[in-house]
Amino acid sequence: EAKNRVCILDKLSLRMAAVTKKGGKREPKVKALAPKKIKKANAEGGVYANPVALFAKWPTDSVTVDDNSLRDYLPIKDKYAVFVPHTAGRYAKKRFRKAQCPIVERMINSMMMHGRNSGKKLMAMRILQQAFEIIHLVHGENPLQVFAKAVQNSGPREDSTRIGSAG
Repeated sequence: EAKNRVCILDKLSLRMAAVTKKGGKREPKVKALAPKKIKKANAEGGVYANPVALFAKWPTDSVTVDDNSLRDYLPIKDKYAVFVPHTAGRYAKKRFRKAQCPIVERMINSMMMHGRNSGKKLMAMRILQQAFEIIHLVHGENPLQVFAKAVQNSGPREDSTRIGSAG
């Protein structure tokens, strides 16, 4: 019976500790341990209770980036997936760290400029969320995929890029 009790207690992350009473008898006392942190099963994205979906609507897992040169600079899924694009990260502290900022948050940050809109990130988030709703209603696709495709199409192509100025 005592062995069964110890096995059950070990399963519940509890530890048996021997405590000496005044009479000299040793009696087991149960100590509760702090719950162990659950490690992520997958090093890339991890395992979550809910799948990561932007604004709790659009999943980031199904978004694909076709252009190999932009794959590292369009952070949408895996470890860059967020529920709300408001990470408050310091992406301008080092060179090229802004490539790690989620692309939707970069869009929101670029929207909150020019005088009266500066610093109003929640308003910019609401505008982008409503725009994603419209895209979803009109096209019936994942708006993140449409946004990623738009960013891919807006990038310069290798044969048409010109560096420098005329004169």
